Amino acid sequence: MASKLGIIAGGGAFPGLAIAACRSQDRPFHVLALTGHADPLVIGDAPADWIRLGEAGTGFKKLHDAGVTELVMIGPVRRPSLKELAPDWWTAKFFAKVGLKALGDDGLLRAVAKEIESEGFTVIGIDQVLDDCLAPDGLFGRHGPDEIAQADIVRGWQVAKGLGALDVGQSVIIQQGIVLGVEAIEGTDRLIRRCAELRRDGPGPILVKVKKPGQDRRLDLPTIGLATMHEAIATGLRGIVVEAGGTLVLDRQKLTEEADANGLFVLGHKD
Repeated sequence: MASKLGIIAGGGAFPGLAIAACRSQDRPFHVLALTGHADPLVIGDAPADWIRLGEAGTGFKKLHDAGVTELVMIGPVRRPSLKELAPDWWTAKFFAKVGLKALGDDGLLRAVAKEIESEGFTVIGIDQVLDDCLAPDGLFGRHGPDEIAQADIVRGWQVAKGLGALDVGQSVIIQQGIVLGVEAIEGTDRLIRRCAELRRDGPGPILVKVKKPGQDRRLDLPTIGLATMHEAIATGLRGIVVEAGGTLVLDRQKLTEEADANGLFVLGHKD
């Protein structure tokens, strides 16, 4: 029998997919849901404990008590203020230990994973649980990029990888060679909305979303889903490019159908 999996659940639908995968595989699991981030409707009747983000020590005890040996972290988590965090003793010691390494998202997540494994757990990637959710190489639907979009893909890829190397974000919106916006703390969907008023006349912008160079595949893989597609349609994007094999795609069939119906291309791309 597979080892018992702990699912540290943030927001969105992916925690529910991980729960469903465990059930379909008859794999024992236990959810540690983050209050204010995880959706109770997504967690449903799964075996779960709920904690605040700052109650890491309590969470690890609950996972040990549940017999968990492997952990997966899935779903977006908005970075809280220190007041919202209200750290317990374990969490306060963690931040005192990592110091400036906690300033960037990637550095923070690597430090978190290291401390989790020091507690006796093995951290695995969500793609080990949901291997069919990784973006394939090539076009998803019937629309493809023209020469202008191809040039934007090359430029956007370079900018996005440079942005990721600085541990800032994973996404860029580019139009006719001009960068309209880069992702920071607001996330991809808000980036799309923010760039809507900056678009130029002529062929529309595209979104390029990549994995950060050297990013730990177990942690915070770039993700797109129907919400991203709906924002893209509403704001006039004409294409979405994601890193093949390094991006999670939620509801890929429905996402592709929406893209086809609205004239957008979706492309899985590799270096």
